[in-house]
Order: sequence, then structure tokens, then C-alpha cells
Amino acid sequence: MTRKLVVQKYGGSSVANPERITRVAQRVVDTKRAGADVVVVVSALGDTTDELVQLAAQVSRNPAERELDMLMATGEQVSVALLAMAIHELGEDAVSFTGAQVGILTDGTHTRAKLVDINTQRIVRELAKSRIVIVAGFQGVNLNQDITTLGRGGSDLTAVALAKALQADVCEIFTDVEGIYTADPRIVPQARKLPAISYDEMLEMASLGAQVMQARSIFVAKRFDIPIHVRSSFSLREGTMIQRSVKAMEDIVVSGVTLQKDEAKVTIRDVPDRPGMAAEIFRELAAKGINVDMIVQNVSREGSTDLSFTVVKSDLPGTLRVTRSVSHRIGAGEVTTDEGVAKLSIVGIGMRSHSGVAAKMFEAMARERINIEMISTSEIKISCVIRKAHAERAVRAVHRAFGLGHAPAAAARARRVSARA
Repeated sequence: MTRKLVVQKYGGSSVANPERITRVAQRVVDTKRAGADVVVVVSALGDTTDELVQLAAQVSRNPAERELDMLMATGEQVSVALLAMAIHELGEDAVSFTGAQVGILTDGTHTRAKLVDINTQRIVRELAKSRIVIVAGFQGVNLNQDITTLGRGGSDLTAVALAKALQADVCEIFTDVEGIYTADPRIVPQARKLPAISYDEMLEMASLGAQVMQARSIFVAKRFDIPIHVRSSFSLREGTMIQRSVKAMEDIVVSGVTLQKDEAKVTIRDVPDRPGMAAEIFRELAAKGINVDMIVQNVSREGSTDLSFTVVKSDLPGTLRVTRSVSHRIGAGEVTTDEGVAKLSIVGIGMRSHSGVAAKMFEAMARERINIEMISTSEIKISCVIRKAHAERAVRAVHRAFGLGHAPAAAARARRVSARA
């Protein structure tokens, strides 16, 4: 009989110190001894990646992206080696690999590379020897044999891609919370854990600020129909299944409220009001790999208009370089920025068939006297740009308006689990 194959991914908070690494090792060993082959994907310890980026900033104002990848990939190399050692101490055989060693091939882009292929032969050979295989998440190698990284949260993508390539029975994502919640339990103590959520909803939530999983990993899971079980490293309780939509889900209008605080608003004043101006601005931004989120253009006045849009803060320096250059070339006015904004969103596949959802959201914020600066909608989400100072109060108000909370005892448990990291 073919043995069950399990891919498990452990995030940085799950392996933040030797005690937690030992705990993860025991969980992996327990899975193995329950009769499964196990492939484990591990992130860097705790805040290691952030610390490495800060270290680079101390020696270079503008580090080369190739060298950044060389540096940042070392964090996962430490994690996989330590976890293998901890598993050996528990009497099981384990072997650790970098992304390059197990044939994770990417394109040539540094710091946010895209996966091209995975050669699973080495992993399959090691599993045949009854070994636990541990793979460094977040990294791969390009055709020039240069180390590349997959962007923030890239270990999730490594795990989902390996689950697809190996045809695993299940992909388990272990984190510091018990699953996917209706809101961040640290902001909304009454937030409720969802037993299941659709790929579409999770993809929106991940891209809108929910930090449990990387959006790119959900896109791959949806494309290849890979069920994902998001659960806690610190608990044996069932978590949240991310899967294709089921009928029971469609009765729920809104599944969750998300908040993204790393937004910045850019405004180009006095843009000439003639065809092609917006196209020229956003074409230049796209050429630099800058993703623009929400866009608002004011009503034309005396032949010109103001154009505002949002980007993530990390893209702000590059955005300003591009927009100031284009603004000068097309004869527009000054470029201003506002970093005091946040994006609040509601997500739910039930919104497709229910009216009045936007009105309820806006009324909830109106009661709190919170002004909305920009609005964006799709079939399953509504996003608003508001002042960052009011953001958490707005999340609680909207969460309450849609009745997403649960009983106080359950809320206290969710709060305790969230605080453990």
C-alpha cells in the first residue's frame, strides 16, 4: 500500500528558538511515526530575514538585489540544518537541503522570483530511504545557478509548489494562530476562526493584508486544486481548510475584514486632461515592476486634473522617481505623498448575491465618524482607504456590523493563541 505523503511548512515564529525547533521536530517525527512520508519546508528563525535586510542597509544604501538574495537565503539554511539535528536527536533520520539542492528552478528575477520548475528526483530518492526531507523555503536557483528568493512569505509558495510536484496528500501550513480568522484577533478580540474558506476569498484576504499566507501561494493552490490546512504549531486543534467553494459557504455574506497599514498614497497634481496621460504614467510604473493598487482621478478643472493612487510603502521611493520624471515630461504639477493611510477591506463570496453590503460597511464607519478617502470594489471585496490613526477602530466597527464575532470565551482563547508568538 502506498504511504501517505504530507508536506508541512513551519513559519519563522514556529522555529524562533531552540525550544520551538525541538517542538516542531517532535511534531514532524509524530507525523512520520503515524505512517506518513514527510517533506518539511522551513522559514528562517523568527525575525532573521528582517535582521539580514537591516544588516545589508548598514553597509550599502542601495544593495544589489543579487547580493540581497545571497544574504537572505542564509536564514533558511540555518533553520533546516537545526531542525534536521533536532530530528536526529529524536531517533529519526532526516536530511536538509537548500532550494537549489532539490531543483527548485526560478526565473532570473531577484528578491521576488517566479517558480519555473521543480525536479523532485532527489526528494523522492531520500523519501525512499525512509528519511524525513527538510527543504529551505523562500529560495531557488536560476539558470545561471544564482540563488534567488521568492518574495515575502515565499516559504508558503515553496510548500504549495512541492505539494503539487510531489502529488502530496495534504499540505499543512503551521503558523502562530489556529487558522484563518474573520479579523486579526489582536485587533478584534471577538474574531472567529473559520473552519473553511474558498481559494478566492483567501486570495483576496492574503493580498489585502491578512498575513497568514502569501497570496502567490494561494494562486498556485487554486490553479492546481491543492487543499491547504492552516493550523497552529502550538496546538493540536483542527485549523482552517482552504479549498474550492462549497455550498454552505455561500450563505455567508462576508467572511472577513482585513487591514493593510503599509500603504502610501501618491498624488500627481494638475495632470493635463487629454487622452494617454494616465496610460503613460502607469506604463512607466509597470515597467519598473511597481504594482499600483487603488486609483482615483478627480473631475477635470480648467484642462487639468489630480490623479491619486496607492502603492505599498516599500515601492514608494521607486514610485516617486518614476512619477516625478513623468510629471515633468508631460507638463503636470507637483507629486505629493501621504503615508498616514491604511486600507480596510471586507471579503466574501456571498457578496455576489447580496445587496446592501457596501451601505452597511459605509454606515458602520460613518457612525464612528471615519472618513473614506478612496473606494475600490470587485465581486467579492470592497476596499476603503482611510486614515491610519482610525484604522483599528474601523476594523472593529465593520466586524461588529456584519456580526462576525463569537462568544467571549472563544475570543479569549484566540487572543491567547495569537499572543504566544
